[in-house]
Amino acid sequence: MDASTIGLIAFGAVLFMLAMRVPIAFTLASVATVATFFIFAFRTGTFMPERAIKATTSMVFSNSFDLIHSYDLSMIPLFVALGHIAYKADITTKIYHAAKVWLTRLPGGVAMASVMGCGGFSAITGSSIACASTMGKICTPEMLRMGYDPRLATASVAAGGTLGSLIPPSVLFIIYGIFTETSISSLFLAGVLPGLLTLAGFIFVIAVWVWRTPEIAPSTDQRYSSSERFRAAWESWPAVLLFILIIGGIYGGIFTATEAAAVCVVSAAIIGFVQRKLTLGGLWDAVKETCIQTSAIFLIAAAAKIFVAFVALTGVANVIVGWVSDAQLSLVVLMLCIAVIYLLLGMFLDPIGIMVLTLPLMIPLVESYGLNLIWFGVVVIKLLEIGLITPPVGLNVFVIANVVGKEAPIDKIFAGITRFLSIDIIVLVLIMSFPAISLLIPMAAR
Repeated sequence: MDASTIGLIAFGAVLFMLAMRVPIAFTLASVATVATFFIFAFRTGTFMPERAIKATTSMVFSNSFDLIHSYDLSMIPLFVALGHIAYKADITTKIYHAAKVWLTRLPGGVAMASVMGCGGFSAITGSSIACASTMGKICTPEMLRMGYDPRLATASVAAGGTLGSLIPPSVLFIIYGIFTETSISSLFLAGVLPGLLTLAGFIFVIAVWVWRTPEIAPSTDQRYSSSERFRAAWESWPAVLLFILIIGGIYGGIFTATEAAAVCVVSAAIIGFVQRKLTLGGLWDAVKETCIQTSAIFLIAAAAKIFVAFVALTGVANVIVGWVSDAQLSLVVLMLCIAVIYLLLGMFLDPIGIMVLTLPLMIPLVESYGLNLIWFGVVVIKLLEIGLITPPVGLNVFVIANVVGKEAPIDKIFAGITRFLSIDIIVLVLIMSFPAISLLIPMAAR
């Protein structure tokens, strides 16, 4: 049995196990290990298992060891910790409060403030699900209390939460950069304009929705004086400082992305203690939550690295590239096929799982067309971002549903999400059609 045949069988096994709800880390590691064993065992043409044991274990342990000891991977626990510490220190809440104070009097202003709060949270942490969970607890109950339609109150936060994937820093960008060997700093910078474009699009959706159906966002008599507005804006300075340290430090060549993450973690903790918003107990809780979340990510990443090595061993990626070359697909058709694949997978799998499953096949294919991997990374992250709110398994939607309980069932949240999905598709088309949107800042930073 040749290696490419074993590779195709292994991909079928992976899809079957994922359909059976086996965790993706165990799926990738187990299938890759067993299939690698068979490749080495059949290398001489006859089945000789005794020759495969050492080669298989060497490949499995060396690849997982190299990944876990990767310097770039240290960014993940640092940015995850930054998000948890910023929340415990009340830094992320102040972003939403400032936006709410300035926008409350506008029709749908609190929903707009929620989206802006999600954007601000995303600018100092790297997880969309964490963003949706945190901002959902803060924003959604308040909008429901004010009489907002549950569809708007929940969908605005679920959609806003996806900004954590695109606005830097982003855990998905870090994983993409490690597996494709592209500059993570450039990926961060490439996500800025598409992220801001998406945020502006979400605010536009809310404005048009409320304009056409005013009753979904009742007006409020609550007024804030000019001094209260400026005080609220001033109190959000820690979040602005952290964002400047991340983007300004990387863009200015002062820090690497890893150094920026470390500086921001220390800065957030110091600010929290000085302002007496962060306690030792809160810091310990943030560390524990970071360890749990990071362990899950590292487990998936290690399994994916083993799977990537297995794919390279099989030569399946070269076979697929050959098929596409023979089919002579145009670039437009290729990108359309890639988008459909990611959107379909996004209906059933989590973003990290989709990325580590598809990159070993997609990257050789994209490189064969001479496409820019930084731009393609933004396209992939945008597609994964859309998957977070796409039925039937939009993870952010289920996160918000767990937060609000019976006040907003899943079907109502998805009913509100469709408007935001339309903007996501428009932004995706713009990013694909005009690569300069993604590459302008990284090119200027060189």
